[in-house]
Amino acid sequence: QVQLVESGGGLVQAGGSLRLSCAASKRTIIFYNKAWFRQAPGKEREFVAATTLYAPYTSYADSVKGRFTISRDNAKNTVTLEMNSLKPEDTAVYYCAAARAGTLTTTTSYDYWGQGTQVTVSS
Repeated sequence: QVQLVESGGGLVQAGGSLRLSCAASKRTIIFYNKAWFRQAPGKEREFVAATTLYAPYTSYADSVKGRFTISRDNAKNTVTLEMNSLKPEDTAVYYCAAARAGTLTTTTSYDYWGQGTQVTVSS
């Protein structure tokens, strides 16, 4: 069974930065599409960013464009989310996910999920 393990969440002031990392336990998904989603209390899980091995290689939700950067290291089987200029509305549990195929922005495309890491942005 593939496991995705997130790390790097925490508490930060508005305007600050955080770096989330996700490590996969098996190399069988090394070439999968990788993404970050987030879920705030009382809200549905929403797409944040994704990385693929085909153009355009990255995709972002409008709410994070220009502030967040997703990257992947296939040699290490990891995916990272650099988050800058954080806002209180970025507060959520952030989930790493992997998909063999499908629409990048929909949760149902993803085959594997991490357990989530909390990001809290104070105003």
